[in-house]
Parts: sequence; structure tokens; C-alpha cells
Amino acid sequence: MGGAAGRGATRGPYDEDCPSRAVLNHVASRWGTLIVGALRPGPMRFYVLRDQIGGISEKMLSQNLRLLCRDGLVARTVEPSVPPRVSYRLTPLGEELAEHLQALIDWITLRTPGIVAAQEQFDSAAGKGPASA
Repeated sequence: MGGAAGRGATRGPYDEDCPSRAVLNHVASRWGTLIVGALRPGPMRFYVLRDQIGGISEKMLSQNLRLLCRDGLVARTVEPSVPPRVSYRLTPLGEELAEHLQALIDWITLRTPGIVAAQEQFDSAAGKGPASA
């Protein structure tokens, strides 16, 4: 395909200048996907969310939450107390996204043994150890 016929069509995230590319990058990143998935059951305070997602630093959690809030997928609520209590929840848009992401997460969980076996077979055929990610 391609050529003149394809040039005028909207290609969404396949076009480097399309705003949907930035949203895709936020959502499909390792941390973005895990944050949205972790918030699916309901609101969470920052530290509870951090502890829910193994391996995420406070800096990465904060940066990704800021992006997801800006995208309208996560809402930040500050309760007036001393110290202030901050919690995060999915917006209706985020809840819709979470349903789709959960299907992907479920598929990955179900298919991980087969994927790991394929990786081992590939590495063995190549005469190498596991490839670095």
C-alpha cells in the first residue's frame, strides 16, 4: 500500500505528528499500563499505589501519574487535612481504557509460559543466553 492514495488518510498513532501518538506512549509504557491496571479496583493513595506496583520509583510514579492526569485518564484528589491526603482514581475515560488494558494483561498472563518457551528456543537456536531487554 502507500502511494498517493494513503497520504491523505488519517493514520492516527502511525503518524509521528498525531497527538494520539503521545497518548499511546503514555498508556502503552510499562508504568502507564501498570498504573491504569492497578487503579482499576478503585482510588488509591500515592504510597499504596507505589507499593502495589513492584519496582516503580516514586519519581517514575509521579511523572507517569502527571501524564495520565493530563491525558484525562486519572484524576488526582487532595483532601484538606494536615498533611494533605492525595489519592488517585480512574476517570470514566480511564475506566474504559482499563477494561481494554485488562484484556491485554490477561492475555499476557495466560500466554507467558508459551512466550518464555519461544524465547528460550530462540536463544538456544542462536547459541546465546537471554537477550537483554
